[in-house]
Amino acid sequence: MAAMFGPLPRTVRLLDAGAGAGSLTAAFVRRVCQGNTGVTTIAATLYELDFEILGALTATMRICEQCCAEAQIRFTFTIHSTDFIQEMSARLDDGLFGPLPPAFDVAIANPPYRKISTDSAERRALRAVGVETSNLYTGFIALIQRLLVPGGQLVGITPRSFCNGPYFRPFREDFLSHLALRRLHVFESRHAAFRDDCVLQENVVFHAVKGRRQTDEVLISSSSGELGDAITETVFPFAEIVHPDDAEKFIHIPSTVGHATAKATMDGLSSSLAALGLTVSTGRVVDFRLKHALRKAPECGTVPLLYPCHFNGGSVRWPKLDARKPNAILDNDETRPWLVPSGVYLLTKRFTSKEERRRLVACLFDPDAVKTQWIGFENHLNYFHASGHGLERSLAVGLYAFLNSTVVDQYFRRFSGHTQVNATDLRALNYPDRDTLQAIGRELKILARSQDEIDQLVSEHLHGH
Repeated sequence: MAAMFGPLPRTVRLLDAGAGAGSLTAAFVRRVCQGNTGVTTIAATLYELDFEILGALTATMRICEQCCAEAQIRFTFTIHSTDFIQEMSARLDDGLFGPLPPAFDVAIANPPYRKISTDSAERRALRAVGVETSNLYTGFIALIQRLLVPGGQLVGITPRSFCNGPYFRPFREDFLSHLALRRLHVFESRHAAFRDDCVLQENVVFHAVKGRRQTDEVLISSSSGELGDAITETVFPFAEIVHPDDAEKFIHIPSTVGHATAKATMDGLSSSLAALGLTVSTGRVVDFRLKHALRKAPECGTVPLLYPCHFNGGSVRWPKLDARKPNAILDNDETRPWLVPSGVYLLTKRFTSKEERRRLVACLFDPDAVKTQWIGFENHLNYFHASGHGLERSLAVGLYAFLNSTVVDQYFRRFSGHTQVNATDLRALNYPDRDTLQAIGRELKILARSQDEIDQLVSEHLHGH
């Protein structure tokens, strides 16, 4: 991370918010001391709330002090054991008559990851300075960039979840309007880089510069995450990272040849869900709100209720009485608004486990296999439909093959580094036209085909080979 920084001023004002034991600041200091950077002074400001770590943080700063002294660089540091979000939001919100917030030339960040509720103190503090976000780590980054001077540099390591999804759209707009991306680095293996951290999603390291024109190209690098392993680097046009006409401002991060090929394939597709006359929605049944209406087994007056656990090799296995989840929901005036009429539906999991090979996992609900007039889709599913009703069968089967193909999975991973698949993400994809999807659907007679067979079928219809 420390090696990502560009040219530095002679006097560097460094911010490390969420400093932990100070390892990132130490890496930056080591890089400055060992390189011919022209830096003569480093003034480090560090924030850390965990009192148990403060001793180790102070010890690390003393080592940095010694390292700088040997390199004839002046080093000073200030450690704040206060809440960075609360303190800096207040400083930034004080206006003309309050003390000026500090200004920094460089920031290096590994911010804490935690969801923040709408009525939390952190959310209110961030909102007061124009930051709307649902996670602590993006709140940290948004405040940090506000504290940088024009031309100031930020290197951060965060989850990739901000790269896509509706909840992070305000943050992406804020980030991209103030910072120019210079480099993105991804780890091909989640476990190698973060073996001890119980990381639930992939992480990204980024280098960005405040108030500078966005360059036409961005360096994308990747590594396994194992210490000393090779780093591969490729330059991509910025327009491939953030598509100019994308209102969602998704950030795509290609890291392999396969990802680049997937992008070329997807960019060549001509249809959208709207053009196909379809849409995708999140399952309507929020089980904890209708807990009294749920049933372990089907009984008189109930209809099927589907969860991800009912996925079974491309189709639905229902009921699944050995599952921990309910299998049925009462059909009455209270629950009917949350049900959909029976029909052929394509379902995808909203959350996939780290062990699943594909990020996108789709299956088909067949009304011939599960006899019912109404059906409930639980909130952990997405379902494709035509104005609230089922799909024409060959179209649904074609969509099933397309979404389960490797090319779509690789493309999706460009902008989604976590295991959540939002309906917004699925709406943003390009799709083959209706005729192509129906042709695929007519040819796929058995859903439980191997990955190679599905990929071959999709490739034949998209590329003619």
